[in-house]
Amino acid sequence: MKTMRSALRVLLAGATLLLAGCDLGPASTPTSVLAPPENTPTSPAAAPTSTASPLPSTPTLTPGGPTGNLPSQAQQFVDLLVQQDFATAEQRLDPTMRQQLPADKLASTWQSLLAQVGAFKTQVGTRTTTAQQNGTTYRIVFVTCAFAQANIDVRLVFDPDGQIGGLFFSPAPAAGPTPSPGATNLPAYVQPTAYQETAVQVGSGAWVLPGTLTLPVGAGPFPAVVLVHGSGPQDRDETIGPNKPFRDLAWGLASQGIAVLRYDKRTKVYPRQMAALVQTITLDQETTDDALAAVTVLRSTPQIDPHRIFVLGHSLGGMDIPRIGTRDPQLAGLIVLAGLARPFADTLLDQYTYIFSLAGTPTPDQQQQLDTLKAQVALVDSPALAPDTPASKLPLGIPAAYWLDLRGYHPAEVARGLAQPMLILQGEADYQVTMADFQIWKDALQARRNVTFKSYPHLYHLFIETPNAKAQPQDYQVAGHVTAAVVQDIAAWINQNR
Repeated sequence: MKTMRSALRVLLAGATLLLAGCDLGPASTPTSVLAPPENTPTSPAAAPTSTASPLPSTPTLTPGGPTGNLPSQAQQFVDLLVQQDFATAEQRLDPTMRQQLPADKLASTWQSLLAQVGAFKTQVGTRTTTAQQNGTTYRIVFVTCAFAQANIDVRLVFDPDGQIGGLFFSPAPAAGPTPSPGATNLPAYVQPTAYQETAVQVGSGAWVLPGTLTLPVGAGPFPAVVLVHGSGPQDRDETIGPNKPFRDLAWGLASQGIAVLRYDKRTKVYPRQMAALVQTITLDQETTDDALAAVTVLRSTPQIDPHRIFVLGHSLGGMDIPRIGTRDPQLAGLIVLAGLARPFADTLLDQYTYIFSLAGTPTPDQQQQLDTLKAQVALVDSPALAPDTPASKLPLGIPAAYWLDLRGYHPAEVARGLAQPMLILQGEADYQVTMADFQIWKDALQARRNVTFKSYPHLYHLFIETPNAKAQPQDYQVAGHVTAAVVQDIAAWINQNR
């Protein structure tokens, strides 16, 4: 979705402000504040090799360059951010990144991060990977940093010339390996012997995406669901800190006889290409087009019933569900999990205000950020917003094209005119997409007899339980699973809509 979240998400160029949720907003270009972790990278390239090394507490700064030690250069870059030497840090970026993240924007991004996770404490360690894309090898260095409230990975992508062509902040992965289907710590609703998984490709040409089809054991044909992520460069599991809600849904639904297709998001697989399009990108390029391509994959799969294909969207994906339903009227049904119904820019302001209130009165720096954001939101809502409005004057540095595309889009109102059955679910403890959004969906669709609504006490944005009456950023760092009732309710609803 979706980043004001403790799973935060600062994408390089325009992410949501979720401190731990997963969505809301384009996250394709360089500038934002916390992107979903990529501790299990999957892309068209071969599996990356990785290494790990300890970090010295105070690395010595040395000039960057293609032949330098990249982990050391990555550490130095983080030190420049900590020392607030943003002008020097800017010079470590490649030309494209310098345009997207000039020194002043690096400064605001770093300050936003500190506002979300507290003061910087120390660098903890590094790990590196390599990846191939379009015949070019990229080196990726993760610098794990301890902040007052969370451990964050600063992910730096180095081009062949040794310049930084990508910068992301994400929650550091939890210690320990990712559980396999046979692991003993799986939720009770997952039955590994009831399904099998195969690799698939979603889309074609320049934007082909790697995905996983989870098929129930048997001949079929089975009903099937496409899972649509929140904002940011999400992987197919919608990984947020130690949690993988889309994997939970895929394995849980497949255990009940429902096939599930999930895929890595375009902004994850093609970050540089998407960054080049940042001035014109809309929700369709970020999300809608690929969701519809995934539906096409299912319709051509022999084990799938082509008349029983559903689409489930979470957070930003939930907001996009009415668009998806409009473009494909043949879908058997639409499922919205924590779908944003209020204006996106207004929601960002609400999220920042909530986060800054947790420690009491906002600090002077936080208040300044809120005042700046208020002015930016006002411009988004103003008739003065135009295609050439500088992104620097808009929330999160998201370009005007994205805001203009969303201006006339009211998800619940669009959904009112659809014919497909709908299931709308909401966690009552969610601070990113709230019960106010849920009420908007209900008000718009209550006259439709084929729409089902359900909310869940104690569940936050990932549909995982929280002990808090209203979730807090740190909840996203606690390992958990999508609550069984959510999986069961989705499966029962799909089975009712034959």
